[in-house]
Amino acid sequence: MLQIKVKILYNKKIKVNYFHLVLRIPKIAKDSLPGQFFNIKVSDTCEPLLRRPLSIHRVKGTNIEFLYEVVGRATQILSQRRPGEYLDVIGPLGNGFNLTPNTYNLTPILVAGGIGVAPLLFLADKLAYSVERRAYRKNKKFKLSAKRYPLNALVLIGAKSTGQVLRKKEFKALGCEVKIATDDASEGFKGKVTELLKNILPLAISHKPLAIYACGPRPMLKEIIRISKKYNIPTQVSLEEHMACGIGACLGCVMNTKEGFKRVCKEGPVFNGDEIIWVGKEEVG
Repeated sequence: MLQIKVKILYNKKIKVNYFHLVLRIPKIAKDSLPGQFFNIKVSDTCEPLLRRPLSIHRVKGTNIEFLYEVVGRATQILSQRRPGEYLDVIGPLGNGFNLTPNTYNLTPILVAGGIGVAPLLFLADKLAYSVERRAYRKNKKFKLSAKRYPLNALVLIGAKSTGQVLRKKEFKALGCEVKIATDDASEGFKGKVTELLKNILPLAISHKPLAIYACGPRPMLKEIIRISKKYNIPTQVSLEEHMACGIGACLGCVMNTKEGFKRVCKEGPVFNGDEIIWVGKEEVG
């Protein structure tokens, strides 16, 4: 983890209220993991006071990419920052997705709700790279190429309408099968992405062992965990949370788990689904 001022290379709107930010962070890009985040100071003044946590969307060389939605004053300020300017960032922070050797024996299902797609593309990149490396070790005559060794994964993206569906082409470029769920039926399945997951799982689980990785609103994650427990599928979820400090000092983002309260910014934001105890507002699913 470092606090460092970094150069903005790219910061443009990709869809209504959604922006793609690219920062040059050579010292720590290679150490970043899927599911981790950076805490970003959006202005050069004390207003707004708190930094904004952004999940790592992709890492390419010395550049780190972020995907964010303009939802308030801080992200509005960030959307107005220009290439060539500098941002004060702290990261990488938190614990990412736990990818063990057994991970690669399971077929991944990535489930994203809205801006929850952000960390899952980085995860897909990481999984695809591992597939390439394993194939390369078996036959070193071939050059490493994601197109030659596509990622055998299913990606489910949920959004209110087709105008808010993010990164479909990028997932497909990695070889993923992508299915869309929209609330208004403007694209793909009509309804919640959790309903789409329920429709798909009975057939999918009968063919191969699965693992689920998800990021999105808490009610969506709660329902995904309930579904995955029914089929005994290992599940990891990345929680979207308001974080004041981002380093575990303020205790403002605690989550109840079977091992007691844990800080989302420090012990998370990725948790195993079966360790979370949903209480209060999370009961609305």
